[in-house]
Amino acid sequence: MTDKTPQGPGAKGPDELREQIEQTRNELGDTVEELAGKADLKGRARARAADLKDKADAMTVQLRGSAAQAGHAVQDRATRAGHVMQDKAAHAGHAVQDRATHAGHTVQDRATRAGHAAQDRAAQAERTVEEHAPLPVRSAIQFGVRHPRPVLLVGATSVAIIWTGLRWQRRHRRRH
Repeated sequence: MTDKTPQGPGAKGPDELREQIEQTRNELGDTVEELAGKADLKGRARARAADLKDKADAMTVQLRGSAAQAGHAVQDRATRAGHVMQDKAAHAGHAVQDRATHAGHTVQDRATRAGHAAQDRAAQAERTVEEHAPLPVRSAIQFGVRHPRPVLLVGATSVAIIWTGLRWQRRHRRRH
């Protein structure tokens, strides 16, 4: 036997053969490693679980941010709606106040006119009584003329009471 016996296909010598063996071992080691990785179901499951956990954590952060943003939007809308309602209530309050003021002025004007009319009638009645009444009645009338304020007050109060009674009767009739 000579040193130049064929060592295998493509090998030109013992060094090259050793090199091919080493390369085959490395490839075989890589293949075994790859197969071992595929066969390691627990390890793959752990890696997949870790990936899913990371994705779930990211989704949770995103959902929390979205929920907080939605909460702020709802709060802003509620605040705006509250301000709108407050403005409407203030406007309605002013309208009621204006109507009440107008009604008060109307009542006051009517009471004043009624008081003046009563005063005029009282003055005419005074003249009539002075001409035709006995002395004690004339004295009472002269007191009223000298002190017209109590007479006007009694007259205005009487008118207000009568007016209120008439209004009550009208309302009472409408209800029945």
